[in-house]
Amino acid sequence: MNIVAAFKVVPDDQDIQVLEDGSLDYSKAKGVVSAYDLNALEFSARIAAETGGSVTAVSAGPVSIDDPKLKKNVLARGIDELIMAADDGYGDMDARATAAVLASLVERVAAFDLIVCGGGSADNYAQQVDVQLAAKMGLPVVNGVVKAEVRGSSLVVERVVEQAVETIEVPLPAVVSVLPDAAEPRIPGMKDILAAGKKPMSTVDAGSAVEGAIEVVSCKAPKGADRKLEVLDASDDGAIERFAAALKASL
Repeated sequence: MNIVAAFKVVPDDQDIQVLEDGSLDYSKAKGVVSAYDLNALEFSARIAAETGGSVTAVSAGPVSIDDPKLKKNVLARGIDELIMAADDGYGDMDARATAAVLASLVERVAAFDLIVCGGGSADNYAQQVDVQLAAKMGLPVVNGVVKAEVRGSSLVVERVVEQAVETIEVPLPAVVSVLPDAAEPRIPGMKDILAAGKKPMSTVDAGSAVEGAIEVVSCKAPKGADRKLEVLDASDDGAIERFAAALKASL
């Protein structure tokens, strides 16, 4: 089975700084693969290993994503090939624009049976790229996937909804998005990292960026809540009761 795994490069949230006015400073934040997409890469690699197939990873974003270390990190996770569209015109894309560019990249893959996405991105978490990519390519889509099994020309998946787990059989080719429980990302070893440098990776022109459907007016961090910093001594009479009452009041 030939699989395409889509992933997004996002700023490392540990390096994002909040300024006095609440705006976010990304200047010192390096690009990393979105945590949810690490699950998608691992999920894809496992299915490919089980079926004797291959995985092509695709991503689009600003020029900064064309980073050798980041690309090796992706290819060291059981991925066979990497195709990127790196252009500053692809920065800050919404789900509609991202789906359009990814569709252009997927079309460069000779043949595929399955497209795998993360459940959402670690920055915006819109949860829309999978369904819009499927609509763009005219393919069926299932989200919330935690398990999958290939059966002939179909994929049987377990999909988690609010209070139930559904079993769905979807014809291939198809698009699925996976939840973190679907596959825990591996930690690449030195052998994997060295082998990654020899795998095919290419940066291509995916055409002009598509106009987005969403206008972002502002993006600011919420104001921190003032803390009472009340400390109770457990040996004091009634301290446990006061602690329980304070905890109840805060819920």
